[in-house]
Amino acid sequence: MTGSFRSARLTNTHRAPRPWWIVAPAVIAIALLALPIVALLWRTPWSSLVDLLSTNLAFDALRVSLVVSLVAAGLCLVLGLPLAWTLARLRGWTRRIVRSIVLLPMVLPPVVAGTALLFALGPRQSLIGPTLERIGIVVPFTTAGAVLAATVVALPFFVLAVEAAMEENADGLEAAAATLGASPGAIFRRITLPRARSSILAGVVLAWARALGEFGATLTFAGNVPGRTQTLPLATFLSLEAGDPDQALALSVVLLLVSLGVLIGLRDRWLLR
Repeated sequence: MTGSFRSARLTNTHRAPRPWWIVAPAVIAIALLALPIVALLWRTPWSSLVDLLSTNLAFDALRVSLVVSLVAAGLCLVLGLPLAWTLARLRGWTRRIVRSIVLLPMVLPPVVAGTALLFALGPRQSLIGPTLERIGIVVPFTTAGAVLAATVVALPFFVLAVEAAMEENADGLEAAAATLGASPGAIFRRITLPRARSSILAGVVLAWARALGEFGATLTFAGNVPGRTQTLPLATFLSLEAGDPDQALALSVVLLLVSLGVLIGLRDRWLLR
């Protein structure tokens, strides 16, 4: 007993040495990630930040971003929850194929996702766009188009966050409830959803943050129309193009603080999962 206690103390107090050839690249990597953030915060005109965020450009972009991201997050919840439940219960090659389709927007360049949406729903030379236009439905270059683009890129984040919880819950408790005569709907409402509540909340927050920061798919599919499709990232880009770096920095700080708030609020929960 004494020998085990002594060895445990030695293990805790004398950690293994850290070779410089491992630590040095790690420090460089941290600096590479931190340097742009430090530069952004250093260059931000804090004294005039409120005035810069009170302009019509910033106000309209913030309004559009909130509408687009909140609606997109809601769609991710409505569509992604059944999808995550289904994925957690699929097996074999079917699951691999469906999962690859679901996760594809995470690795696909956003501008490619926007281009794909344009050739699927655009008014000309698209898959179903002309049919929709004949019945009076036009999606591209509208607020609805911006919502759709944000939903496509944000949905995989929600599904990933919830799928693992749904798979963990696919255990004997649900089978026991079914044996006792509970309907599938009652099992889903009373067992599956309560046990996955925290993961669902994390998924919604992640989807909202991703939708809020979407740029490429929105620009390609919905355009950059002030007051309709111009979100905060698009307004930031427009400010840089117009030679107004202070405005771009102010908008960038808003997005940076939102992103940090999401990561801190989730407490690495989704990443650790």
